[in-house]
Amino acid sequence: MPLYEYQCQDCGTQFEKMLRFSEADQNPPCPSCQGEHTRKKLSLFASHGAVSGGAVASSGSNCGSSGGFS
Repeated sequence: MPLYEYQCQDCGTQFEKMLRFSEADQNPPCPSCQGEHTRKKLSLFASHGAVSGGAVASSGSNCGSSGGFS
């Protein structure tokens, strides 16, 4: 099951919730105030590279390159 991030529009609480794919279009109530006005946040994922100016910048190296940590 994927983990989704939400924010409550009533109290501002940010929370995570695991939902089945079939439930992904439903917004769960806020665990803090029980408000129904929650919104799914845009989640960013980690990648092997730095984010710069909205684009992923890669160092061009890979696991087998020299000059890295030993």
